[in-house]
Order: sequence, then C-alpha cells, then structure tokens
Amino acid sequence: MSSLLSATDTRAGLSDRVRHHFGRQAAAYETQALLQRAVACRLGRLCRTLPLPAGPRADLGAGSGLLSRALPAHGLLQLDLCSELLRCNPQQPQLLWDLNDGLPSALQGAALLASNFALQWLDDPAGQLGRWCGALAPGGWLVLAVPTAGSFPQWRRAATAAGVPCTALDLPAADGLLRAAAAAGLRTRHSRLLRFSRPRQGGLAALRHLKRLGADANRRPPLAAGELRRLLAHWPQQTPLTWEVLLLIGHRSHPDTPAP
Repeated sequence: MSSLLSATDTRAGLSDRVRHHFGRQAAAYETQALLQRAVACRLGRLCRTLPLPAGPRADLGAGSGLLSRALPAHGLLQLDLCSELLRCNPQQPQLLWDLNDGLPSALQGAALLASNFALQWLDDPAGQLGRWCGALAPGGWLVLAVPTAGSFPQWRRAATAAGVPCTALDLPAADGLLRAAAAAGLRTRHSRLLRFSRPRQGGLAALRHLKRLGADANRRPPLAAGELRRLLAHWPQQTPLTWEVLLLIGHRSHPDTPAP
C-alpha cells in the first residue's frame, strides 16, 4: 500500500485531528482560552456601531461561543466542526460543519460573518477568506481574528537550534490574507497586527497550555521523547511564547462604489 496521501485524505486527517483534540478538551476550553476571550472582547468593542444590512449572520468556527457573546449583533448561526464545543455553546442556532467545505448555501448574501481563531485550521486560509468575503451581501461585514505566521518565533528558533522538526501549526501570512480579502471586494475599516505573550512561561509550559486548550493538532507527527528533550533544552527557561494576531474588520463594497 502506498504511503502517499491524496489531498482529500490529508485534509480529512487534519479536520479529524482538530475535531478530536478540541473535543477532548471542550469542557475546560474557556478556562484556558484567555487570549481568545480577550481578542473576542476587543472585536466586540470595535463592532459596536457596525451598520449591518439585512441578511444571515454567522460565527464561523464558533466553538463555545466566545465571539458571539462579545459581539453586539444577535442571532448568529454557531457553526463549528466540533460537536463537543458546540454543546458547551449557549448560543443558538447551531450547525455542525467543516469550514474546509466552504460555507453553507444559506449564508450567501450574509450581513455578518465573524470568526475568532478558526481560519488558521483550514487547508487554504487565504482562499477560504476570499470566499467568505465573496459571500457577503453588498454592505455586509467581515469580523476576523486569526493568528498569523509571525507567531511562535521562540519555538521555531529552539527547534532549529535543537535540530528537530518544528511541530507548530503552519500559520497564514497576514499580508496574504489582506490581499485575498481586498481581491474579494472587502473595504477595510480596521486592520491591525497585534502581538501577545504569556509572561514567565517556558517551553514546556507553553506546549502544555496548547494541549490543555486543544490547539495542538497538526499535520506533522509529534516529536519523539528524545527530540522533545532536545527542543526544551534549547528553549530558554521563562521565555514566553509569542502570538501574532491579525484583527480585520471590513465590509463588502457596493457594486457602484468606486475603489478608494
């Protein structure tokens, strides 16, 4: 039997891992998701005055509903591939859905598509973001937070120094996401690249936190025990793990609106 996987098999494998990893940690997710909660609250403050048109509204990769609870808009469809997280989500309505399959047809002409720390798990983040923007109604809004490629430099440096693979998730580049959104007709109202870190957190604590969060799924196999010891030996103690997060809020241009 060939060891090569088709693109479909690879995608299904990652989706299954993401579902399993988040599912096993679902009950404790919100106690660990302090950064995700803080970013959701920031997006909520930035969205207080959005002039939403008529149309469907959805939280894409809603998980336990942190973003929907922070946004001033109501009635967002809670869409996620992890049933365990959705069961922890008090918001309704809900739909079990893999965003690698695109958007449900019911979300075409959407007034609001919001997403917090979900786009990075998809196979083609920039392509899917372009499709999300294209699904908006004229005047419809995108509200997005996503970790990007400048994240985890300490992890990458330690892996290089240790001579072991870096098993951090490959994250999308912020400039590529911004280009995809603009090409799909999104006019930016707010765009900012933020950096966050947890103080006094070394390598082992950082990796354990990702596991408790459920955010340790990847396409790569995990490190062997000896490789992990070498990685941690080259990860300076008390060196925090840094996240780079893109915040993007924009609306789809009306057909008769001239380009800026």
